[in-house]
Amino acid sequence: MRILVVEDEPKMADLLQRGLRAQGHVADTAATGEDALWMAEATAYDALILDVMLPDMDGFAVCDELRQAEVWSPVLMLTARDAIEDRVRGLDVGADDYLTKPFSFDELLARLRALVRRGAAERPAVLSAGDLTLDPATRRVSRGDVEIELSAKEQLLLEALLRHAGQVMSSFDLLEAGWGEEYENRSNVVAVYVSYLRQKIDRPFGLKSLETVRGGGYRLREDGGR
Repeated sequence: MRILVVEDEPKMADLLQRGLRAQGHVADTAATGEDALWMAEATAYDALILDVMLPDMDGFAVCDELRQAEVWSPVLMLTARDAIEDRVRGLDVGADDYLTKPFSFDELLARLRALVRRGAAERPAVLSAGDLTLDPATRRVSRGDVEIELSAKEQLLLEALLRHAGQVMSSFDLLEAGWGEEYENRSNVVAVYVSYLRQKIDRPFGLKSLETVRGGGYRLREDGGR
C-alpha cells in the first residue's frame, strides 16, 4: 500500500512512517493540512492516516476539502479526543474510520487493510433510496417533500443503511455505526432503534422499506419501499 501520514508531531509521524515501511508499505508524511491537500491531489494514495489536530487547519477541514476536490482515497482519522460528536463529525465530512490515541499499531494496520479492501468509492453528497433522502452535511432527512425528525442515533443508523442500500447489515454492523465501542454485545438496542426508524420513515407513509432479514440483520430497500 502507498499511505500518506498527516501528522504534525515529528516523533509520531516518524514512528508511523517507519512502522509502515517495515511492513513493506510506501509511506509519505505531511505535517500540515495544506501539504496534505496538494500531496493527496497529486498522488493516488491507497489510504490516508489523518490526525485531527494540525497547526494550520484541523483534520475535519482537510477531509472535507479532499472530498470536495473528489479525492476519494480512504481516510483513517487519528485523534486524542474520543467524544462521539467528534466521530460523527469526522464521518460526516467523509472519513472512513476513526482511531483514538493511544492505539495499537497492529489495530491501525488491520483498519488500513480493511479500508483498502473496500476501495475508494465515490461518496454522493446526498444519500437516497427512492424518495427517502439524508444529507450528511445538514442532517436533513426527508421523504419527498416531507421532512422527518430523527434523533442523532437514528440518523447514524439510517446513514449506515443508506450507504449500503440493498445490502444486508448485521446487528453488529449497525452497533458499530451508531455506538462504536459504547455498546454491550448482548444488547437489543439495534432492534429498538430499528423499530423507532420504522415508525418515522415508513409507517406514516404506508411503506415498508426497512426489512428484517431472518438470521442476517436488516436491509433498506434500494427503491425506498415504493
